[in-house]
Formats: sequence, structure tokens, C-alpha cells
Amino acid sequence: MLETTLRTRLPFRAELIRSVPLCGDASNRRYYRLELTNAPISSLILMQLADPEGFKVSEEAVSETAADIRELPFLNILRPLARSGVPVPTLHFYDEAAGLLYLEDFGDLTLFHVCGRDGESAVRKYYPLAIDTLVRIHLRLTACGDDDCQAFSRSFDAPLLTWEFEHFLEYGIWARRDKKPIRADDERVIRDGFSFIAGWLAGQPRVFTHRDYHSRNLMVDGERLGVIDFQDALLGPATYDLASLLRDSYVALDEDFVDEMIERYMAGMCAELDADRQELFLLTDRTAFRRLFDFTSIQRNLKAAGRFVYIDRVKGNPKFLADIPRTLGYVRRNLEKYPELEPLRLHLMPYVPEWQ
Repeated sequence: MLETTLRTRLPFRAELIRSVPLCGDASNRRYYRLELTNAPISSLILMQLADPEGFKVSEEAVSETAADIRELPFLNILRPLARSGVPVPTLHFYDEAAGLLYLEDFGDLTLFHVCGRDGESAVRKYYPLAIDTLVRIHLRLTACGDDDCQAFSRSFDAPLLTWEFEHFLEYGIWARRDKKPIRADDERVIRDGFSFIAGWLAGQPRVFTHRDYHSRNLMVDGERLGVIDFQDALLGPATYDLASLLRDSYVALDEDFVDEMIERYMAGMCAELDADRQELFLLTDRTAFRRLFDFTSIQRNLKAAGRFVYIDRVKGNPKFLADIPRTLGYVRRNLEKYPELEPLRLHLMPYVPEWQ
């Protein structure tokens, strides 16, 4: 079947040399590299959906306002990203009946891998590019407001943000304690703190949000960064993707560099927004914007820590457990930074081994 598709259904003719399975991350999809000959390119990536109908249920929770999904989210989100000049993989063919997508090959090097290999030089080279790409996503995609794009039908509302906090309680605490319950007085303070953060974030102006914009979803392809794993995009606070990138569970960045990248993001956004929009997004108040970034990081990192345990316990994949200490370290430092979050820190501390 692959050979026939390569010869007859792509924008070009190709012959298959071999198909090589690739290691995926936490998704249910499978990936293969198709090595080609007699073709204008040397390879393609074949994405195999877990179930041809599986696209109707996102692997991530979505907001209560989400519309019915009538199209593969990957394709639905891919189109506006590509139109906006974001470097996403070109789709050469979608075999809907077989659940197979023939995609541009960005190579094997994620930003995570390159930073691990080349250290500070890679960080200095590629993170500014990642910030500039993020500014493009937030400005261009938000401005287009495509009615056909599923991202605009769902958002980080208070119930969704609260669900992600609950995900941390269920897996980041309860499951790790062998289902031993949290003390009632601690749980009350914890939930009050989570509710406060969720309500504040939900009340922020929203931009098109990738939702998983971090070093494992950015592919180093020569001088560009390819953006992948965007199918769960939705509307959210501008700081969500920024926190995903700069408070990455997989790459620890120097604090001065984090400050520099936040400044770069703010300058990039301000360059194209009028004064009223700049003020609305807190871009004219560095202290307020940094507070929003830190609070968003708390929510994002707690959710990630819970998700890593979920992936281990439910999906049988323990590879992300090693990233929990770094992720929860970010949370602790941010909680310590703001006096109003001291009750939340104190009542969480007995249930987080990394903070003992």
C-alpha cells in the first residue's frame, strides 16, 4: 500500500527504500520515516493515527465550550499555521481511510536534543528564534480568527484550568501517595489557591495558544525551528506558551536568560499592537506581566508533573518521571516568590516529596 501511495498519490513520484519506526513521546500516534529514492526529497514522515476515528477525542481535556470536532485536529490547526508563515510540516497526502499522513521530514533533532548536545551556544542561537516564532503565532493566528479553526472554539476557561489542577492532585499527589487522602484542612487551602490562580488566568485576554510549546516539540531543521504537536491548540493567556517554553520540564535555563527572553517576547508583541492592546496584555507593566508569567508557570508546571505520573501509571511509559523534580522545583520557587501564595505552598509541601 505504501509503495502505491508513493507512486500515485503524492505531488511527486517516489520509490520506497525502507520504512524505519521512530520513537514517539507520550501520544498514541505512531511515526515512521519513509526513506525514498527517485524523488525530489530523500524522506517523509508517516504519521499513523491510533484509530482513524480517534481524532474525535482529544488526548488533552478541552473547555466546556468546545465545538463538535468534525475534522482531524492536526489538519484543521495545520492550515492556519501554515498560512501565517509558521514553519509547520507540509502535508503531502492524507489517506483518511487508512489513518495515514505523509508529512515533511524535519529530521531527528529537537531543540531539547540540540541544547543537550551543544549547550549554551544552542540555547543562545535557537531560543530567540523560538520566541520570535511564538510572537508570530500569537499575533498572526489570533488576528486571523478563523471560524473554521477548532482552536477558536475552545479556550483555557476556569473549568479547564481547574481540571488541570485536579489532574495534578489526582496523579501528582494522590496516585504517588498510594491513594492516601489529603487532610481536609490542607485540601481546602490548596483548592482555594488553585481556584484563585485559575480564575485570574481565565480572566486574561486570550491569544491562539499552541498548548505544548516546548523544546521537545520544536525541531531544529538547519536554520529554522519546525513546530509540531499543535493539534490541541486553543485560546489562552499569552503567558501560557511562554511559560511552556521558558519553564520547560526538559531544559533548565539561566534566570538572566529567561528575563532576556521575556523582554524579547514583550518587545515583539508591542511592535505590532496598539497602545490599548499593549496595556490590555500587561505588556506596558513589566512587573505585572512577570507576575502573570510566574502564576501561569505554576499552573502549567503542576499540570505537567501530574501528567508525567499519569503517563507512567496509565500508559505504562515512565520516561518522564525523571523530569518531575525540575518541574516541581520551578513551582516551589514561584510559590516562594509571592507572599500571597505562602498558604498554598505550606499546605502543599507535606504532599510533595521533592520539597521536603
